Amino acid sequence: MADIVVAVDGPAGSGKSSVSKAAALRLDFNFLDTGAAYRALAWYVIERGVEAGDPRAVVDILPDWDYHIGVDPDTYAVHVGETDVTEAIREPRISGVVSSVARVPKVRSHVNDMFRDIMRRAPKDGIIVEGRDITTVVAPDAPVRILLTAAEEVRMARRSAELTTENAGDVAAQLRKRDAADSRVVDFMTAADGVVTVDSTTLDFDQTVDAVLDVIARQTARTSNG
Repeated sequence: MADIVVAVDGPAGSGKSSVSKAAALRLDFNFLDTGAAYRALAWYVIERGVEAGDPRAVVDILPDWDYHIGVDPDTYAVHVGETDVTEAIREPRISGVVSSVARVPKVRSHVNDMFRDIMRRAPKDGIIVEGRDITTVVAPDAPVRILLTAAEEVRMARRSAELTTENAGDVAAQLRKRDAADSRVVDFMTAADGVVTVDSTTLDFDQTVDAVLDVIARQTARTSNG
């Protein structure tokens, strides 16, 4: 496993992926977007004609789900089999069903094992892993654990700015629905013991990246000195 694992949790629209990726580039670390796995599985469910709301049917196709993701932030890509789904998994049709897939316990167990395997094989000295339950379930012993959050109205505005082809009201409703559904499975809104909160409500993107890098520097220094 990489010598330094940075676990980053947070709600939708908090900037987990973009901030974590930028921080990984600055540090020359690997980067793992765990949410992409659930989106890629949702894509596969739809492509296979499986009912996303049927947990047993979703679990049944897991052995055939050939998922691959790059961990180099410079060449990040997501594949299912030979198909590049990097862009497809961000489509509204995927966002509408991903929570149904992600809250199946056997799915979460399967992908969490997959994440840990990716972390073990990470080629660089460090890896930043971001998602919903990374600080508490996937990598609870990581030397750096961060909860990246922001006020709901700010998160909605940011997500709406990203999805310029969608109605702002629809984006807000989708974000609330996603957070509500996922919060039934994991608490990603409250920092667990030992997790440092970075609130980006009043920070711009570069300031948020700097804040995360500062936490990483402080936490790794403390671990080294300890």
